Amino acid sequence: MMCPGMLIRHAKARGEWAELRFMTRATELGLRVTKPWGDNAPYDLAVETHGRFLRVQVKCTRFRRGRSYKCHLDHNGHSYRPDQIDFIAAYVIPTDTWYILPIEATNHQPDILLTPDNPRAKYESYKEAWHLLV
Repeated sequence: MMCPGMLIRHAKARGEWAELRFMTRATELGLRVTKPWGDNAPYDLAVETHGRFLRVQVKCTRFRRGRSYKCHLDHNGHSYRPDQIDFIAAYVIPTDTWYILPIEATNHQPDILLTPDNPRAKYESYKEAWHLLV
């Protein structure tokens, strides 16, 4: 069965849909999520944990590259910095898989390959790693 997000053609609309998916999943897991007002913050959402906020940038992909999915991590050609965000939440739409990546784990790369079907893949330890936000 095809995931509804695969049918969203406009990238901005698909990104907003992914943010809603993140908020839903995080809330189901008992996390408190907040969204900054407007579009000026370098992060999409914040997760409150132990009286502090973790800044999360949500990314999504549906673009297959071999056995993997290519996920763009930059913003207008610029990599996110640790003083801007704490985590990237990367959603692989076709497999309904989340990767919760500390910003340091991305090594400031403009894009990464995520391979949900490979238990030895580079980012496997971050697959569904919601515990990092607690």
